[in-house]
Amino acid sequence: MASSSGTSSGSSTLQNSGSEEELQALMDQRKRKRMISNRESARRSRMRKQKHLDDLASLVTQLRNENHQILASVNLTTQKYLAVEKENSVLRAQANELGHRLESLNEIVDFLNATNGVFGPPAPFFEPDSGFFNNPLKNMAYLSQPIMASADMFQY
Repeated sequence: MASSSGTSSGSSTLQNSGSEEELQALMDQRKRKRMISNRESARRSRMRKQKHLDDLASLVTQLRNENHQILASVNLTTQKYLAVEKENSVLRAQANELGHRLESLNEIVDFLNATNGVFGPPAPFFEPDSGFFNNPLKNMAYLSQPIMASADMFQY
């Protein structure tokens, strides 16, 4: 009996070692599959990361170009603004000068209207013999309305 039990015990050890070898082989195979899977996953991750970096570099280039265009547009607008501001300054000075001239002319008209008749009876407005256009100041005495300025007179 002892020999039969010893044989069965030896055979179970043999079965255990065979099953352990299969288990070890199975574990090694799974390990290799996991390693291959991890390498593939890492490769895909590197590719995604590289694509993301390429996209960001492309975006940086695009934004720099847009920034350059905006800066050029701002510079052009600033130059146009300065030109318009300069022109407005000239126009303001011209309007101021014309206003002073108008005021002076109105003072002359008021003076002539106030002194009308002081030096004798008023002459008719138009005398064909006296040369109407020869002496315009003489004829201005009969204008009773002041000279008015309008915005249209400043346009070219």
